[in-house]
Amino acid sequence: MGKADDIRTLAAQRLRELMSKASGWEQFLDVKAGTQTVDLMLKFKIGERPHTLAVGVTSLGQPRQIREAVTRLSEIRREMPEVYPVAVSSYIGPQSAALLKRSGLGYLDLSGNCHLSFENVLIEKEGKPNLRPSTRPLKALFAPRATRVVRVMLVDPQHPWRLEELAKASEVSLGHAHNVVKRLEELSWVERNGQQRILLARPGDLLEAWVEAYSYRQSAMQAYFSQERVTRGLVAELGRAAHEARRRYAFTLHSGAALVAPNVRFPAIHCYLEGDPEPVVKALGLRPGEGEGNIYLLAPYDQGVFYAPMAKGGLPVVCLPQLYADLYHYERRGREQAAHLRREAMGY
Repeated sequence: MGKADDIRTLAAQRLRELMSKASGWEQFLDVKAGTQTVDLMLKFKIGERPHTLAVGVTSLGQPRQIREAVTRLSEIRREMPEVYPVAVSSYIGPQSAALLKRSGLGYLDLSGNCHLSFENVLIEKEGKPNLRPSTRPLKALFAPRATRVVRVMLVDPQHPWRLEELAKASEVSLGHAHNVVKRLEELSWVERNGQQRILLARPGDLLEAWVEAYSYRQSAMQAYFSQERVTRGLVAELGRAAHEARRRYAFTLHSGAALVAPNVRFPAIHCYLEGDPEPVVKALGLRPGEGEGNIYLLAPYDQGVFYAPMAKGGLPVVCLPQLYADLYHYERRGREQAAHLRREAMGY
């Protein structure tokens, strides 16, 4: 079986599990539904009431493929209003899920997320992470050096780029930048204007895809304890120590967010620090922690994290896309803070 066939088989099984009280199940593969062909059609009864689901399978759950599925499934619904269309993929992220819900369609993925809403049925499960990392189709696009190109474009989403200019800003070779842009074009996330400049067409989709493939834990992190309370004063002291040690640095996670939005509280300080941290540790009198602390120094997984830092109170904070990506998977209210940051400061 191919990948789509595997997804279809598992999806049929999962739908039966979700509606365990249904009876009289019938299953049809590759059948006509109006002018469209659906991958899977399921018929069943809940009580005496018959229902039909038209399932469209896509091996990629990225927004571009989901938009295509929305067009196809919406046509089925228009031609056959008694049928409830459902999109299925190995993983459907928040951006794609929101698109399907806005379109009035159901969805289900193999990681446990779903939204099924028809007649008196409502089944919704959200927030499950991708349980099949090997199925992420964009691994190469979000490799460390490739992400430099992505980050540069997300920092200035309205900028029309020449390829040479983009490569220089990203500190990658011209060939590497070309390969990244080509992949972005294939995904319809960038387009060309009349002068053949490269424009970011769907910054929200690109940001969402990056976040799904990324975690701040890709950077090695060392915990330390400071005898001082965690305050903005201590943040400033860390900044001074890093500056005097001639180390490149930038604050992130909640301490970075607190410098951007002063009303944010932060229980610990997280700071990307380039090079040997020992001079900074010594200057602040820090003692190592065993996984826990109130100061965390991150050895950046790639120098791209330092691109376009924001100066806040004389201290550098990682750029907004990097700050959002770091916060999104942080365990302590990170996703909540990321959503606030995106809503209030990012514009996409």
